[in-house]
Amino acid sequence: MIKTITDTWYHQIPKVELHLHLEGAIPIKALWKLIQKYGGDPTVPNYQSLEKRFQYRDFTHFIETWMWKNGYLREYEDFTFISEAVARDLALQNIRYTEAFFSPIDFARHGLRTQELAVAIRKGLERVDQTEIKLIPDLVRTTPLNSASRTLAEINEVKDLGIIGIGIGGPEQGYPPEAFAKIFAQARQMGFYTNAHAGEAAGAESIWGAIRSLKVDRIGHGTRAFEDDSLVEYLVENRIPLEMCPISNVRTAVVGSIETHPIRVYYERGVFITVNTDDPKMFGNTLAQEYELLQNRLGFSREDIRNLIINAIHASWLTSENKHLLEEEFVQHPDWKI
Repeated sequence: MIKTITDTWYHQIPKVELHLHLEGAIPIKALWKLIQKYGGDPTVPNYQSLEKRFQYRDFTHFIETWMWKNGYLREYEDFTFISEAVARDLALQNIRYTEAFFSPIDFARHGLRTQELAVAIRKGLERVDQTEIKLIPDLVRTTPLNSASRTLAEINEVKDLGIIGIGIGGPEQGYPPEAFAKIFAQARQMGFYTNAHAGEAAGAESIWGAIRSLKVDRIGHGTRAFEDDSLVEYLVENRIPLEMCPISNVRTAVVGSIETHPIRVYYERGVFITVNTDDPKMFGNTLAQEYELLQNRLGFSREDIRNLIINAIHASWLTSENKHLLEEEFVQHPDWKI
């Protein structure tokens, strides 16, 4: 009898996701409904063509596809709709806790305000009680600094909606993190945790910039840290978590293959790594598949995978008490030690 993905140990065990973009996690069926709502698109005449749309030549092509997809998120009710769909999908995967990015700046072109956007997202998330999702607004590195600063102030007004931190994503080339130093300092004063995508499509200097100038709590990706051995040593010594996304890196051609991905080297060096899906519906991956791939292709054991999941709990921005409670829940799960 052939097992389906939902029968596997990797699916059954409880999991945590720390690097997930809400807009990149929209189930394809939900996205198809949005496209039909707004009159369809000649580039995707049917559902099958939509599934094939998510193939990328490189990272730049991925960003172009990301912006195309976001063009079908135009009203607050669209965000309530996709948030509920994403939450239900995460619950079905036994992902118990998630810290998810969303990019309010991307939707100002549709006249959507940050505060109301956060309300709409939380409304959808609250319809699903089998998983907990906190939010991290992405200020987006290509945004003019005055707009990013204004967005931060707007976010601060609604942080009681489960908004726990801020981040910057988007293309690294030509947009160094240092420019956001003042904004990140303001965010810390407001009580937010901080994150930066770095070392994904740019080198080690991008990671150093996020650490030295932005003083981030976590690094998104960090794939190219290996280019500077002193940086790897710094990450180990200072226990700075990396939110690694192996399948994403292969799909956007950041690395050539899973076999050449540095995650195994980092793990052996003692880097504080977590495993995540990034934009799972755009890459066709699940967190269970990420872990299974690590075991089958890079030699991770089940004990290693359990360690990576515990890492994600410890790297999360939950309170110390809630981290402890979540770890206790996980290790007592009937499938945990199988």
